[in-house]
Amino acid sequence: MKLSKDNYLKARDFILTNARMIERRLFHFHFENDGPEGVFHAVYAYRNPDGGFGHGMEPDTASPESQPLFSIMALETLDEVDYLTKEIILNDFMPYFKSITTEKGGIPWMLRPKSSYPCEEHFKTVKEWAALSTTAPLLGILEKYKIDIPWKQKAEQFVWSEFDRIKEKHVFCYLCVPRWLTFLKYTKSQEKAQGTIKNLKNWILTDGVICKDTSDTGWGLYGKPHSLNYATSPQSILHSLFTEETIESDLNELINKQQEDGRWDTWYGISDGTKLEWAGIQTLWTLKTLKNYNRIEK
Repeated sequence: MKLSKDNYLKARDFILTNARMIERRLFHFHFENDGPEGVFHAVYAYRNPDGGFGHGMEPDTASPESQPLFSIMALETLDEVDYLTKEIILNDFMPYFKSITTEKGGIPWMLRPKSSYPCEEHFKTVKEWAALSTTAPLLGILEKYKIDIPWKQKAEQFVWSEFDRIKEKHVFCYLCVPRWLTFLKYTKSQEKAQGTIKNLKNWILTDGVICKDTSDTGWGLYGKPHSLNYATSPQSILHSLFTEETIESDLNELINKQQEDGRWDTWYGISDGTKLEWAGIQTLWTLKTLKNYNRIEK
């Protein structure tokens, strides 16, 4: 089963008329042969003078303040379109990350807002602790681009200790696990990495992690992942975790869940506008996943 050309064009139109500039430029890059420069400029619109990224780069907050997570998202997006260089990482990103590094050697997931802007409640109660899901992908990208700086030593000690501490507690978060895998893929400590990946695979297959009820309105969203959330392409590290039948079934279900206006929807959003922004993010993610599996009719 493939997404029909007509339904692909509906999704395209939805993104181009409702999504944020960053998703539109990413769409042009992935589907219309545009270069990465447009993505770079869209990403840097979220950048602050302190070198961090804010301004609602995740639509659950309208705050302009720099956040570690948003800065990681910016880094990942530039890596996605092959725009990153050692110079950009060292000059544009590392000064900010070094400035927020905790005594444990890692960087926080989020920082508590210092000003009053509309946001989801979880932004108001964040713990400013060093986090695996921001520190690990940063380390992975530093390894990928062969950047060796003193900051890495303590950060890597923190990451390994966090893997030992949290174990299976957060594998339900399909947004976090790929970030852990960025580190595990590129770290020089591959023997330890393979052991951790093996554990992750076992934990993800534990009953209750994968949502098998495709009629659930949260299927494929936060807390209710399916196979494609972990294996967004046949080249994904976790692809072998799932049977071909499971992947096939989830791809078909994903195609069937497209809305009449072309979107794939979420329950996220603090306003009608941010609900559309989240739908743009989800629709782009879905199209990229279907493209990876050659499930879009040409």
